[in-house]
Amino acid sequence: MSQGPELRLKIKEVMVEELMLDQDAESIGDTVPIFGAGGLGLDSVDALQLVVALDKHFGLKIGNSDEAKGVLESVETIAREIEKPA
Repeated sequence: MSQGPELRLKIKEVMVEELMLDQDAESIGDTVPIFGAGGLGLDSVDALQLVVALDKHFGLKIGNSDEAKGVLESVETIAREIEKPA
């Protein structure tokens, strides 16, 4: 599994592809909020799709909504969760 910048770019590519975002992966900042007006503006339906995509592409299992809130803050928080030792 790739780490560091490569992993973050792959996460962005998965988000653009799976969520059909209208922007390039390279234009998404690592620390930009995924949800809300100040960030990418994704909603709860996007969150569900993102959880499924992260499991499919990276094997990242997110067990509940409380855990999801912490993990799905930004590309950076997703990458850190993927990089955690098993």
